[in-house]
Amino acid sequence: MHQPVLKDEALKFLDLKAGDLVLDATIGGAGHSREILKVIGPSGKLIGFDADPEAIARSGEALKEFEGSFILFNENFRSLGRVLDEQGIGPLDAALFDFGISSFQMDDASRGFSIKASGPLDMRMDSRLATKAYDIVNRLREEELSGIIKDFGEERFHNRIARAIAQERSRKKIETTGELAAVIHKAVRSRYERGRIDPATRTFQAIRIAVNDELSAIKEGLEQAILRLSPGARISAISFHSLEDRIVKNMFKEYSAQDKLKIMTKKPVRPGEEESMNNPRSRSGRLRAAERV
Repeated sequence: MHQPVLKDEALKFLDLKAGDLVLDATIGGAGHSREILKVIGPSGKLIGFDADPEAIARSGEALKEFEGSFILFNENFRSLGRVLDEQGIGPLDAALFDFGISSFQMDDASRGFSIKASGPLDMRMDSRLATKAYDIVNRLREEELSGIIKDFGEERFHNRIARAIAQERSRKKIETTGELAAVIHKAVRSRYERGRIDPATRTFQAIRIAVNDELSAIKEGLEQAILRLSPGARISAISFHSLEDRIVKNMFKEYSAQDKLKIMTKKPVRPGEEESMNNPRSRSGRLRAAERV
């Protein structure tokens, strides 16, 4: 079951009121959205985005009791400016971004995100995308693959892993997440013997980011949301690794220097001990918030 990360903290910073127009740019399992709709009430409106058509369908079902108070768009949040303009949707009273993968995506082996459950090398959040993880793994030059693993996974053994992948695919195409994980484990398992994460974690993250062009999307989506906030409106952004958090931090600083935002979190807010115990996947979550000036 999907559990929204930093739910109470995110909503506290958004400071919602009845009748607000709120953007949930990553609706996922609708955990945050349910709580938002409870506060803004029937006079408010929630605008939900998600690139994953399954997430949109699931969210629509989960929010049935709030019918008429929300609109959902099966679009990447990098397109939110265009969509809001087309729909004639005015200035926002609050905006929420949650960049994590949902438990539904992670636990469905057929989506190709999981290291533990073998499935096809896919990793697309939006099934309409042309490039799959299979293409990244089997078709890029070794040097390109190494660069992706280094830049998007911050994996120090990127050269070793890329070389192992290239050697394996020269014998046989790597077709499943299980096969890819096995190649990585064989290449660097000894380097991770005392580590707390699976040796394949950073490489899987890197390939997923490359497939979905996630970092560019974050920059584009955040900028469009910030510029559509009404004066005094709040934005909360939840990241799950340093690359995402760095983008949020720098963008908030950039707009703060232009006197367009007031930063509300000097340091990122992290999940408390109870949430971390109840939902281990929340442990890497980091929340930053700001207010439109």
